[in-house]
Amino acid sequence: MHSAPDLGTAADALERELALLPSLPLDQLRTRWRQRLRSAPPPQLSRALLLRLLAYKLQARHYGDLDPDTARLLARVARERTRRKQKAEAAPAPAAPAPLPALTSSGLRPGTLLVREFAGQLHTVTVTPEGFSWNEQRFTSLSEVARAITGTRWNGPRFFGLRDKSRGGQA
Repeated sequence: MHSAPDLGTAADALERELALLPSLPLDQLRTRWRQRLRSAPPPQLSRALLLRLLAYKLQARHYGDLDPDTARLLARVARERTRRKQKAEAAPAPAAPAPLPALTSSGLRPGTLLVREFAGQLHTVTVTPEGFSWNEQRFTSLSEVARAITGTRWNGPRFFGLRDKSRGGQA
């Protein structure tokens, strides 16, 4: 009895080839391009792009490429994207936004005093329009003040009792 040819053999070989491609270095991908596609040298692309393009071309050769209508649609989409990008690049750049004030999220008003006892010493920090003042030094954040007091990294609002300790666990 004569058996029918195994139709899965070519598809299986393609799957094995596609599974092998990601492990190949760039020079071997270029060699594989020339061997499998029997064409001019591959385009000068990054390894990742060459890998994807080679995989696409191998699959297109086996299963068939895009139909002409789909190819035209994709070309038109690409041209439109390029046109929009060029138009956006030609447009004048928007003005830079105004810098944000230093104390936008703290909700503390200038003049507020924050007091914390640490290592047996009472520390008083004054909220200023520019940031914070402690021991006649200026800081832009409470975390900087807490670091200056303790010598270690601290979340400033938590160090001064402005955050709920149960939300993030005990410090």
